[in-house]
Amino acid sequence: MSTTVSFPVPSPRGPQNVTVSYARVGRGEPLLLLHGIGHHRQAWDPVVDILATERDVIAVDLPGFGASPALPDGLAYDLPTTSAVFGAFCEALELDRPHVAGNSLGGLLALDLGREKVVRSVTALSPAGFWSEAERRYAFGVLVTMRRIARRMPLPLVERLARTAAGRTALTSTIYARPGRRSPDAVVAETLALAHATGFDATLRTGADVRFTDDIPGIPVTVAWGTRDLLLVRRQGVRAKQIIPRARLVRLPGCGHCPMNDDPALVARVILDGSR
Repeated sequence: MSTTVSFPVPSPRGPQNVTVSYARVGRGEPLLLLHGIGHHRQAWDPVVDILATERDVIAVDLPGFGASPALPDGLAYDLPTTSAVFGAFCEALELDRPHVAGNSLGGLLALDLGREKVVRSVTALSPAGFWSEAERRYAFGVLVTMRRIARRMPLPLVERLARTAAGRTALTSTIYARPGRRSPDAVVAETLALAHATGFDATLRTGADVRFTDDIPGIPVTVAWGTRDLLLVRRQGVRAKQIIPRARLVRLPGCGHCPMNDDPALVARVILDGSR
């Protein structure tokens, strides 16, 4: 069951109210889950129940994605602003330095929150920001193509494709190594989320110059990469380890760019181990 919270975020025009949709379940130390560009919080559904046995899990829709409305005028979809949004989100929910796990764009945000010491541990699954320029252009090109296809496909066609394993593969094999495992309803919902994401274009534009180049001393950091990630290739994980030398670098065998669906038990264990 999702809910929303609104809170002020500083901007050049003065404080602006931001609204974020989230779902919360479980008990234990708080764990914030951040999804990737064009996705929604339901990307975490395969692992939430496992995590909730040991953590107070808060899965959020990033602003302009899923059920969260777009950012108000005057707030950019850049890394400093989005990190400020989630710093304010934590204050609004009275989360005292939660653990955070993120995938793709969410992994980059998680690392930035770690750099700002807003969180007590970071688990980043295939995080953005460790690419070469050629790798970035390739990934952005794939994302733009996926978005264009999602926006052009009539809903009845999406629903028909999602009913078969071959159709789910056609729709989602860029981000899942095992797309046949995704439920038809989940594939339809995430295709619609990609098509309707109001923050997609602005987020992609601001990401063109993003590189993560800072160490994160003082808190546990885990970087995990699927061996079958077709969007952000796994050698980027080696770069992440060079930049954050004390980070734990974990290989996720047989997993794609969004590994939560490909191997929920493994991903949940990596997150729990990284948030001790």
